[in-house]
Amino acid sequence: MNNNPIGIFDSGFGGLTVMSAVHKMFPCENLIYFGDSAHVPYGSKSPETVIRFSKDIAAFLASKKIKMLVIACNTATAHALPTIKKMLKIPVIGVIEPGSKAAIAATIANKIGVIGTQGTIDSNSYKKSINKISKSALVYQQACPLFVPIVEEGWTNTRIALETADIYLKPLINKKIDSLLLGCTHYPLLRKVLEKVIGKNIKIVDSANAVSCEIKRVLNEKNLFSNKKRAAILTFYTSDNPKKFQKLGGVFFGQKIPKPQKITLE
Repeated sequence: MNNNPIGIFDSGFGGLTVMSAVHKMFPCENLIYFGDSAHVPYGSKSPETVIRFSKDIAAFLASKKIKMLVIACNTATAHALPTIKKMLKIPVIGVIEPGSKAAIAATIANKIGVIGTQGTIDSNSYKKSINKISKSALVYQQACPLFVPIVEEGWTNTRIALETADIYLKPLINKKIDSLLLGCTHYPLLRKVLEKVIGKNIKIVDSANAVSCEIKRVLNEKNLFSNKKRAAILTFYTSDNPKKFQKLGGVFFGQKIPKPQKITLE
């Protein structure tokens, strides 16, 4: 089982930022990615719908004999993580708890801002997770529903992106936060714009590296590290347009990716 792949899924492309961080940390671990781009975004959908999609994807990835599942979607983590953990017999990791730990480590004033999709923010998952770890932390949340389409349109370094970020982040800045947790895997692509708006005194926390550290902890605890020293096999699946996925996915992954196979899940 040690040489079986790690499965990763997201509602679309954003989880590829997590996959990229995982691949850099574990270059010999085989990875399988499923991007549910036919149903993106998850953030505006009901919890019941997100759970249904997540169960279908988890079952598909489990059929590929994965040794661990990473839910790289914040909304899916918020709504479906407990269900998927009960459903599978392998370790299942979400992005919220690792991100919360990283945000607490980054803050000094105990004032943390969290930005995410409407679904993630409405779930209060980050606030609950952060306050479970640190009851003294003050958590201020802001839904940013326009960020995902801005990123997917390739408008990350435009005036539109800057003005939108300014509107979304101003209430958090007024609360004098000193760390900003990116509660959506699309948001790292907006990092330059976010830094312009919040300035140098607020630390940006990206959960991708935190998730990689959590994977390392679990692999070590369960003795599941691959014993092969050759370069990893990276496999990609999508539920929609493979050409678009390959083109846009390369932007999120940070390098060119092979054309994914299209899979229709029932």
